Amino acid sequence: MLEGIAAFVAWLGASLIVLADGRRGLALGVALATAGLSVVVGQGSGPAPALLLAAGGAVSAGGRAVAGPAGWGLMPPGSTPRIILSLGAALLALWIALGITSGPGAALRFSVLTVVGMAGARVLSTESAEAQLAAASVVALAVAGAAGLDASAPAAWLCGMAAVIAAGSGWLRLGAARAA
Repeated sequence: MLEGIAAFVAWLGASLIVLADGRRGLALGVALATAGLSVVVGQGSGPAPALLLAAGGAVSAGGRAVAGPAGWGLMPPGSTPRIILSLGAALLALWIALGITSGPGAALRFSVLTVVGMAGARVLSTESAEAQLAAASVVALAVAGAAGLDASAPAAWLCGMAAVIAAGSGWLRLGAARAA
């Protein structure tokens, strides 16, 4: 039950990253996606990888909360394709996690698929550097969280490296473009 709720929270966070343009929306999206991923990873890999993911995501969300356009920026005009992406990605990932693959870890597979798919699409489809950095940070966390699918993978080390990447990308500042 807890894994299912956490997977839903991860999807909700990734959806906010897709649907938001303002710093509050992006920060909340990073925080929710991180919380969901951390709980799901903690169920399978233990508390150390989950805490590392949570720390990296919290630092990244803090960085997103202070950089970028003010406000929430939820569903600005022309965001219908983003809504379709959010719902379609959830349905596709749920189908893959439950129907095509078998074995334990359906919540982790669903979380990783939705977060990587939706955040990756956001990176490729936007010109907003703040949205790209927010999406890139949760992609790093989700990819490291996927290490929990293999019991022999060094999950704590991978999650620690992803936390550093997410925290760093959350606090990147963008300079003014200069023509040479």
